[in-house]
Amino acid sequence: MPEQTDDTPEALKGIQWPLRLTRWGMVAERLTRAFWPLWSVVFAAAGALMLGVQDALALEAVWALALIWLSAFLYFGWRGLRHFHWPSEAEAEARLDASLPGRPLAAVRDTQAIGAGDTASEAVWKAHVARMARQLEGARPAEPDLRMASRDPYALRYVALLVFLTGLLFGSFLKVASVGEMAPGAGGDAIAAAGPSWEGWIEPPRYTGLPSLYLNDLPPGPLRIPQGSEVTLRLYGEIGALTVDETVSGRTEVTQSAADPAQDFTVTTSGHLKIDGPGGAEWTISMIADKPPSVILSAKAETTLGGELRQPFYAKDDYAVVSGTATIALDEAALDRRYGLAAAPEPRAPIVLDLPLTISGDRAGFEETLVGTFAEHPWAGLPVTLTLHVEDALGQVGESAAAQMILPGRRFFDPLAAALIEQRRDLLWTRENAPRVVQLLKAVTYKPEGLFARETDYLKLRVMMRRLEFATDLGLTPEARDEFAQVLWDLAVQIEDGDLSDALERLRRAQDRLSQAMRDGATDQEIAELMQELREAMQDYMRQLAEQAQEGGDQQQQAENGQSQEITGDQLQDMLDRIQELMEQGRMAEAQQLLDQLRQMMENMQVTQGGQGQQSPGQEAMEGLADTLRQQQGLSDEAFRDLQEQYNPGAQAGQSQQNEGRNGGEGRGQSHDGQGQGQGQGEQQGEGGGQQQAEGQQGQGGEEGDMAGSLADRQQALRNELERQQGNLPGAGTPEGEAAREALDRAGEAMDGAEEALRRNDLPEALDRQADAMEALREGMRNLGDAMAQQQQQQQGGQQGEAFGNTRPNARDPLGRDAGSMGNVGTDEDLLQGEDVYRRARDLLESLREKSGNQERPGFELEYFKRLLDRF
Repeated sequence: MPEQTDDTPEALKGIQWPLRLTRWGMVAERLTRAFWPLWSVVFAAAGALMLGVQDALALEAVWALALIWLSAFLYFGWRGLRHFHWPSEAEAEARLDASLPGRPLAAVRDTQAIGAGDTASEAVWKAHVARMARQLEGARPAEPDLRMASRDPYALRYVALLVFLTGLLFGSFLKVASVGEMAPGAGGDAIAAAGPSWEGWIEPPRYTGLPSLYLNDLPPGPLRIPQGSEVTLRLYGEIGALTVDETVSGRTEVTQSAADPAQDFTVTTSGHLKIDGPGGAEWTISMIADKPPSVILSAKAETTLGGELRQPFYAKDDYAVVSGTATIALDEAALDRRYGLAAAPEPRAPIVLDLPLTISGDRAGFEETLVGTFAEHPWAGLPVTLTLHVEDALGQVGESAAAQMILPGRRFFDPLAAALIEQRRDLLWTRENAPRVVQLLKAVTYKPEGLFARETDYLKLRVMMRRLEFATDLGLTPEARDEFAQVLWDLAVQIEDGDLSDALERLRRAQDRLSQAMRDGATDQEIAELMQELREAMQDYMRQLAEQAQEGGDQQQQAENGQSQEITGDQLQDMLDRIQELMEQGRMAEAQQLLDQLRQMMENMQVTQGGQGQQSPGQEAMEGLADTLRQQQGLSDEAFRDLQEQYNPGAQAGQSQQNEGRNGGEGRGQSHDGQGQGQGQGEQQGEGGGQQQAEGQQGQGGEEGDMAGSLADRQQALRNELERQQGNLPGAGTPEGEAAREALDRAGEAMDGAEEALRRNDLPEALDRQADAMEALREGMRNLGDAMAQQQQQQQGGQQGEAFGNTRPNARDPLGRDAGSMGNVGTDEDLLQGEDVYRRARDLLESLREKSGNQERPGFELEYFKRLLDRF
């Protein structure tokens, strides 16, 4: 065989370092595969020792674990030595050659097998060997395969490594030395040389905000710490060499030995803490007692006419108040147990409200206001006691003195509304009052003439009375009781507020309520609320007059003694301020006189025509809708009288000059037609005996269907007229105009329902549907008026485009203010500047607190308000 070429030794010399590194990589690979269980056991034990696991376990458990660990260490060490063998040079060459393309190392060591002596064949062989030798020049070591997933499918080696790293980060090498102390005969001198023989910490409660104390850094002597602080002690060295003597935990039972390596306890009293032994220390501890929180009512409660309570309070604590509640309980000792309150009340749970806590700032001492609305609560207007409770982080509770007060409810100035509210209170007091409530309501409604402003209110009350009487005979349930109470509340509110759609009616109502409040001796807060209501009603009325003046190009004036005098906003404001000032000074007679003058001035206020001309389409539509509303009101009145005569045939129901029957007779319903009885019909029937009354009833039953049919036909004709008027409405395409059309559509649907009810002779349903139709008609007229006013303002704005910025002498509203630059009534200045922004933010915050204090709201709303308060 031919020998190797001369290039072979040079090529082999160039791969010596890659070959050595490959061999060492194979050593690391085989060590890892053979000994990974061994170093996993070592890492896990080292990490556990640095974390101080041996200090937390009993000595027997530590020795048992040490034996298990030693056994595992010996087994995995023997197993690793058995499986490990050192890689040879030939194995390293084979690994390196396999990592190179074409296995060049084997090629340069090989010899030519055939063709020896042939010059051409030998030349080819030498070229091949030379090419392989050149590939060896760039040889790199083969990478070892250190992957262990197939041998450790549960990644136990990583668990052991994690324990070791945790011990390095959070443990201490000094704790490893404590293992030597557990060995028999271990000397204390060697342990002492390794570091301190004890460690201690005092951690105050988190709510105090105080830092933790490291006892090894504190000199012996007096020490002041808060109540509830946690003391942690760790003793290192021979068991019994160090002991703990303390009197601050207040423990009387024997829970652990004084020589236990790990001791934890809570400071509950003053005393001393001593560590006896080499390097020990002693401290005299004075405990800072955590005082319970306290809360007081910082000012007198404020109430409003709507039944809102605003009670300021002041709460404080050593560190922070974490929660608080307000409890409102009925004060039965202060009750006037007469009339409906004479019976024993049904049990009712006290009112519990969450106290508002300060949003920002220190809760160690703060002042807030409890806000709650109790207008519809059964105890409204009755004496109650208010008690506040606050709690700190330690669970201690502070309580305020019980304050006696009258639970605020809504003030009703109308006598009828106040009577209904009183009967509602008696019904909610106990269900035993139901017969008495029915009897009193019957007495109230015995002669309704002049008592009810709207006949539908009278009908609703009578229907409710019959239902209550029937339910009382069967056994009144709490659910039914609450339903009747809600009906009484709704009726009282409707009677009290009246029809506020008309601005003048609202103004008169506000003046009447203010006069009644002055006569009843209202508080300053109630007077202020009524004055604000009067100001708002006056502004609405003046705005309505301004819109009418703009529609016709008119001016607002006051007619006095044949002369016209302009009223400015400053003059009206001065009068209102003067009225409020007189009432606050207690000069009620002068305030009432000035209020009467204001009433006369507002009623004498009129719109004088500035020119003559034909009516606009909008004015014609408004007049047509007003006429439709009057006709609908007349149909409703006739249906109501017919319903009255069904229950009381032949009675003089609703007799008045403004209440005419179908034939024009005073106080006549369907049973009056053709009889000519007039006012004396009731007496004649009483004298004539039962025969005449029976005949009257029989005649009524025969005519009843025809009369109801006549009402239904007239209702259908009125519905057709409304449909015709809808086709000529102005303001198409504007939001106000579309709103007017939607309202009139609802009015038409209600008229259709009333017609169907009348044809079925269901008069109560017909009255309800007619009331809905009238309400929708009023809403449609309001929206139509807004659309016309908006259209007029746009037209005036276009006419003033050339004279932008000029003020016309007559372009004033009824309050004497100049119109805006675009023809709008009022001012174009930005009114929300400076401190108004912060005032508005404060108002919004108080509104959120008020809503969150209303426990009658649904739970999800209360949670939403609380989240807003916690955030802002």
